Amino acid sequence: MPTTKDISAAVWRKSSYSNGDGGDCVEVADNLPGLVPVRDSKCPDGPALIFAARSWATFVASLKMD
Repeated sequence: MPTTKDISAAVWRKSSYSNGDGGDCVEVADNLPGLVPVRDSKCPDGPALIFAARSWATFVASLKMD
């Protein structure tokens, strides 16, 4: 059964690859122990995807591979 995580204390930061022209942007909060919420910066009141911190780290590491 799915559970709801409280991310109200999330401190969001925009991706360093985002630009100011309203393109495809994501925001990530990395201040919640064990969780990494991700949301669309153009819709900050919309839903967020919530990843386990370990899974997020694996995903980011795979993006950095050549």
